[in-house]
Order: sequence, then C-alpha cells, then structure tokens
Amino acid sequence: MTVEDRHFSLVAELLENGEIIPFFGAGANLCDRPDEAGWERGRYAPSGGELAATLAVSSRYPDTDVDLLRVSQFVDATLGERRLYGYLHEVFDANYPPTSLHRLFARLPAILRKQGQPQLLLLTSNYDDVLERALQDAGEAVDVVWYEAKRGPWQGRFMHRPPEGEVVPIERPNEYTNLALDERTVVLKLHGAIDRTNAKSDSYVVTEDSYIEYLVGGDVGAQIPFSLLERMEDSHFLFLGYSMRDWNLRVILSRIWGAQQLDLKSWAVQREPATAGAREVEDALWRDRGDVDLMYVPLHEYAGRLERALLGSGPQA
Repeated sequence: MTVEDRHFSLVAELLENGEIIPFFGAGANLCDRPDEAGWERGRYAPSGGELAATLAVSSRYPDTDVDLLRVSQFVDATLGERRLYGYLHEVFDANYPPTSLHRLFARLPAILRKQGQPQLLLLTSNYDDVLERALQDAGEAVDVVWYEAKRGPWQGRFMHRPPEGEVVPIERPNEYTNLALDERTVVLKLHGAIDRTNAKSDSYVVTEDSYIEYLVGGDVGAQIPFSLLERMEDSHFLFLGYSMRDWNLRVILSRIWGAQQLDLKSWAVQREPATAGAREVEDALWRDRGDVDLMYVPLHEYAGRLERALLGSGPQA
C-alpha cells in the first residue's frame, strides 16, 4: 500500500467514525470547473477575484487594482452596506450545481447514521448555499449556523436557521441546546452566508471594516455554540480548497484558535504551488498552525479517490 493509499484509507475510516471535520474553502467551488471556464451565474460560482471584478463593474470602481476587500469597502463607503449586500445577493442567489466534492460529503450522513455515529459538522468560509443544497438533495435535514457581520444588534454573534422554523440569534452560546449533532448535520459558516429566503438575513465578512471587526471585535470563538466548539476540539480537520495565502482562512484560524496550534493531525488539500519557493512558504505556514500534512492533488481527483475508499472498493489507483 502506497503512502497515498494509506492516506485515503485512514481519512475514510476517520470520516466514517465521525472524527474529521471537513473545512470547505473557496477552491471547493472550483472542483469540477474547467480551467478555461469563468464565473457563470447559476453554473459556476465565482472565485474571490471574479467576485471582486463583478463588484468593481457594478459600482464603477475607479482603480485597476481590484482587491475584493478594498472593492467591497468602496461599495460600502460610496453606496452603502445595503447596496453592497444587494450586489452580493444577486451573485449568490442562484442554483450553482454542487460539485463532486459537495455530493461526496452529502452522502456521508447516511453512512454515519448506519454506523451509529454522530452527524457531520461542516465548516466553510463560503457565502453561497451550495453545500446546504447538496445535503438537502441527498434528503438530509440541515442546521445552518452563520456569523452575523452586518451592522445591527446581533453583529458579532452567530445566527441559527433550523431545518424548519425561523432564524434565531444565538445569545448564550454556552447554553444553546437547539443543535442536535446526534441527529442532523450542522453547516457552520464562519464568514457569513446568503439567505435565499430573506435577503435581509444575508451576512458577509467581505469589507476591510468587517475583517477588522472580525479580528479585533469580541471573541469570535466564544460566540460559537459550545456543542460545536467541543466537536472541533476533539476532531481532525480536512481543509479542502484552501491556501495559506487565503486571508480569510488565516483570519479564521487566528480568531478561533489564536496562537494555539491544531492539536490533532490534520490535512490540507490544494493545488500545487507554481514554484518551489511558493511551496516552501506554503509548507512552513501550515506547519506553523500545527500538525498539518499538505496534499497537492486536484480536488476532483481527491474526491474521486476518497469516495472509492469510503465505498470500500480496494486500493486506490
């Protein structure tokens, strides 16, 4: 059995036992997208750069250096937060098809149920609802918990949308008991989320100010319901489609774990860096966060091999 065979066998077993938390990055949405294809509403969800370019065109952004945080801040400053949220809602209010990666993890709850294990906790910094819809398509009830970024009384708190019922703010995270990981999957969205049923509930950590608030405001980790934090403390992590160059991931790791390293072995799956120097930097930055092994494998290939391991079809090719 090769090193890679052992990896897929081990990760499949840990997933079946409910001992890994998958963490979906922006790259997860590009899993099955051809390299030559660009963002297409309802077909291919946008990358961060494509979202920035779209906002720049909509707002008549005057600079050629198009950075998502800076463009979003410009829209907020010149047109207001409501208009920024309107532009973002228009982009994400579409049925982007789940990728093979999303569909794979949407099949896991049934496996966990059969094994008598607790249900999935899925983390993401993405705003779209592709992951939730993949689970719903698989017949799974889903609790969605997201960070509230917009100005108002609940800014800095987390919100909860149960499978049925109204959105509720999580006022006392240590006492919140309306999540049932023994029964239902929870999707925890650490940088906000679109609410397709009510645009007024949208939340986006996307402007420079919102990132500053996320960094220096109240303790974000302490606002996560205790039952979810407890699972996070006892789990391995599988980072899918993240690079340490992703500012949002570094902010999340800083606010939830601080200077503390990840305790258990974790894995990060991403594209091969363009140069040996970039790879060396990437390796060093991940090592600084704890015991994290990098796998430079295209996500669609990784999803296929992991699926075969989960289905028990023998050693991976």
